[in-house]
Amino acid sequence: MSQSPAHTPMMAQYLKIKRDHPEVLLFYRMGDFYELFFDDAKRAARLLDITLTARGQSGGKPIPMAGVPYHSAEGYLARLVAAGESVAICEQIGDPATSKGPVERQVVRIVTPGTLHDEALLDARRDNVLVALAPGRERFGLAWLELASGRFNVLEVESEAEMLAELTRLAPAELLVPENLTLPEPWAQKRTLRRQGEWLFDLESATRSLCDQFEVQDLRGFGCAHLTSALIAAGVLIDYARDTQRSRLPHVTAITVENRDDAVVIDAASRRNLEIDINLGGTADNTLASVLDTCATPMGSRLLKRWLNRPLRQTEIVQARQAGVALLTLDSAYLGFREALGELGDIERILARVALYSARPRDLAKLRDALNALPALQALLENVESGSAIDALKPHIRPYPEMADTLSRAIVDNPPVVIRDGGVIAEGYDAELDEHRGLAENAGHYLVELERRERERTGLANLKVGYNRVHGYFIELPRAQAQQAPAEYIRRQTLKNAERFIIPELKEFEDKALSAKSRALSREKWLYERLLGSLNGILGELQGTSQALSELDVLCAFAERAEALDWVRPTLTTDTGIHVMAGRHPVVEHVSHTPFVPNDIELSPRRHMLVITGPNMGGKSTYMRQTALIALLAHSGSFVPAQQAEIGPLDRIFTRIGSSDDLAGGRSTFMVEMTETANILHNATEQSLVLMDEIGRGTSTFDGLSLAWASAEHLAGTRALTLFATHYFEMTALAEHGDGVANIHLTATEHGDGIVFMHRIEDGPASQSYGLQVAQLAGVPGGVIARAREKLVTLEQRDVDEQQRLPTAPAAPLQNDLFASGPHPVVEALSTLEVDELSPREALTLLYRWRDELL
Repeated sequence: MSQSPAHTPMMAQYLKIKRDHPEVLLFYRMGDFYELFFDDAKRAARLLDITLTARGQSGGKPIPMAGVPYHSAEGYLARLVAAGESVAICEQIGDPATSKGPVERQVVRIVTPGTLHDEALLDARRDNVLVALAPGRERFGLAWLELASGRFNVLEVESEAEMLAELTRLAPAELLVPENLTLPEPWAQKRTLRRQGEWLFDLESATRSLCDQFEVQDLRGFGCAHLTSALIAAGVLIDYARDTQRSRLPHVTAITVENRDDAVVIDAASRRNLEIDINLGGTADNTLASVLDTCATPMGSRLLKRWLNRPLRQTEIVQARQAGVALLTLDSAYLGFREALGELGDIERILARVALYSARPRDLAKLRDALNALPALQALLENVESGSAIDALKPHIRPYPEMADTLSRAIVDNPPVVIRDGGVIAEGYDAELDEHRGLAENAGHYLVELERRERERTGLANLKVGYNRVHGYFIELPRAQAQQAPAEYIRRQTLKNAERFIIPELKEFEDKALSAKSRALSREKWLYERLLGSLNGILGELQGTSQALSELDVLCAFAERAEALDWVRPTLTTDTGIHVMAGRHPVVEHVSHTPFVPNDIELSPRRHMLVITGPNMGGKSTYMRQTALIALLAHSGSFVPAQQAEIGPLDRIFTRIGSSDDLAGGRSTFMVEMTETANILHNATEQSLVLMDEIGRGTSTFDGLSLAWASAEHLAGTRALTLFATHYFEMTALAEHGDGVANIHLTATEHGDGIVFMHRIEDGPASQSYGLQVAQLAGVPGGVIARAREKLVTLEQRDVDEQQRLPTAPAAPLQNDLFASGPHPVVEALSTLEVDELSPREALTLLYRWRDELL
């Protein structure tokens, strides 16, 4: 704190608690408000746009204060978490009636971006993941936990590039790293990056924490004992999560090891370019997931995104998914399942809140309704044939009749939001609760009867019987009649125009009624806790059912999309290659207002590189991306947008598409392009799918063309399945020199001074680039276009003249022979010339000689 300490007991208590949580905002409960003080108040007032006031003084200056009502705190928490803040919730745990000095308070939970489980704070259809990263001597260890579901995974990777690719896939809401670790941009500047003390990244303490969490002696049963770096990350993560929740996390019961070789690897840049679930603008619109996500449940939507972001190389799993989709499309069987699934809600996240004892009454009502819907789903599953991924789901999707009955009897039809004021447990569920309620609820009838009797007995027609929270029950008389009150009336309160009294009978009733109400609320809260405990007794089984329901939901979504969008089941083969008939781009077709032009794709060991030419806007990037997305869908278990598709094994999907810079990291557009290209050239294999678009355009023509040619030659040598789009027509000569290289182009036709894009793939190179026509379409001024045409004619004529001056003019344009012919004599001379040793006269002599030779 920059201010000197306050001396009031309450502020002393606040400062003591704040010292234990210096890095987070402290919500300090005072009555009906959460208050913030000092710098916390200033920060919260700025972020939440709330009033900054003051309370008391410290060091002779007013203490800044800001607050939010406790009953609407969730909305404010959501805004703070979205801004990357963490908040410690400090509640009153003492009894104000018995406390001497400030009521005892303690932090009951720390709300952080990566440890959310409250429904109001989460995006229902996206995972919210906490990730920990531990660098080892040779490998990086990654661990991630979604607290709202209990999924806990670990993975080890070998390089920084692989680590960044996994971070991009996981998209952590919060990232824990050692305080000395240097991260590249943009990760180093993430608002939710949490640097932890290096001493926390210790294998022994990590292992001890994990064994304590899972209540085991060692971790061999989880298959991760050898993953040293990953275990360190997992230990740091579980300690952080348990500290924030002040709980053991009973729903986190296992740790799953991911093997990177089980999945098709997609690096960070390629993932961004493919726009799987986040587009280049950073939103979810017009992405692959947005087209596919017709899931009936939020948990299904989240699983679908995980499947798309991690297409599998495990053919048997993928084929089982496809078989399940095929069965669900028969007679539109998915329709019945989707209707039943729509009754379930988000069981996965409800169960997490049950485990943390933070589930609200409406969570239990939703869970009750879900359990009551399970028998209908089980009946539908019995009619599905065997031989697909659905077989593995059947044992888990089963009814829980006893728990369904208990919840149906226990919870009222439409419970209140919170248990605090009661009214959650249904009448008839518990005899003791009903007895307490009966006494409390009969108070109204008794008071009406008492008022009637006292009016008759005293003859005071304006006598009233009432109640307030401060003074309890009372008999009220107007001031003018107060002197006529009977002797047994004991004065309780004097008002401006009335006097309030109490009589022994009313006092006795007050004691019974108020204690009955208190006992009823206490009993109801106890019964509610017992319900949560009963659910925790079968939590593991319910989590298995939740996972199976999520998978069924995704398979139904795949089936619905296949039928609605006319997609086909792809064939997964062991032969390397991609063969697609009439393939379509799933997103472009979905959002387009005109019919999409389908195209074939043929890649195989004998035809492994396609050099693609054609005009800008002609469809090169669309064609390339649709090839990658079809392959990705096939390896995710989905049907694909095509008439027919046969997809061979893939180990990686690479894309180098578009232009962007990294100014924060000090990298130009061209530097980013070359970094991504280098990654591809180092890692592509003959089972990799590589998309390369416009390599070399960020530098001079000859530099760019040289780099593009050399990169293409290298890829051709690796025999990677490559789509290489370019505007360098010289690149089409590769087909004459490289084995397995072919030319294709996107068609277009001129119409007057304009251009019509046909979007059709044809064999051979394009005849021209149509650059001026595209510029005209873009709205470049007519005068500029006219001047460009004049300049183009001049340049083309100069090219012809230069070729005619040569002793033997080549048949193709001059630059086409840049690589086919040998090095130029002048280039050879320059490569061995010691320039620094030349005198000015010698340099001029050389220039004159070369000019005479060339001209």
